Amino acid sequence: MNVKQRILWQLQTIRGLSDQMLNAFASSADWTHQIYPGANHPLWIIGHLSLVDNNILGKFFDKLIDKPDYKEKFGRQSKPSPNAADYPSPAEVLAFFRSRRADLLNAIEGFPEANFDQPVPPGLPPFVQNAGQMFAFIAVHEALHFGQVSMTRRAMGHAPVVG
Repeated sequence: MNVKQRILWQLQTIRGLSDQMLNAFASSADWTHQIYPGANHPLWIIGHLSLVDNNILGKFFDKLIDKPDYKEKFGRQSKPSPNAADYPSPAEVLAFFRSRRADLLNAIEGFPEANFDQPVPPGLPPFVQNAGQMFAFIAVHEALHFGQVSMTRRAMGHAPVVG
């Protein structure tokens, strides 16, 4: 398995686990459930992760979809609100979450592996030095946030997805 295949496997695997976890959320109250005030809730997390994929698609592939309201609601400096009315519907956010990942997987598939060493554009985390590291880090970032989703699911009485 080469580097590109590993990165694609990581991104597909974490998304498969993420999708299984998301099946637990049905109502708007479920999607915005916070295990403590100010905690990241599932709707904020999927909006945030969709923005990450979207931003990478913009920086590396010129395939950004302009979503200024998403940046305000789900960006790095945003604060999760427990009020579902503050957000687009879960169905809309899920659709963007899934379409941006599908587009990212297709873009990485076509990205020459020789270019994985190219430096990252400004505005990305300082510990990420090149395109390959950035693509791999997306899966780590998603896993971090889905640890939060897992805790929310457990607080709501759902069994773990893995284990």
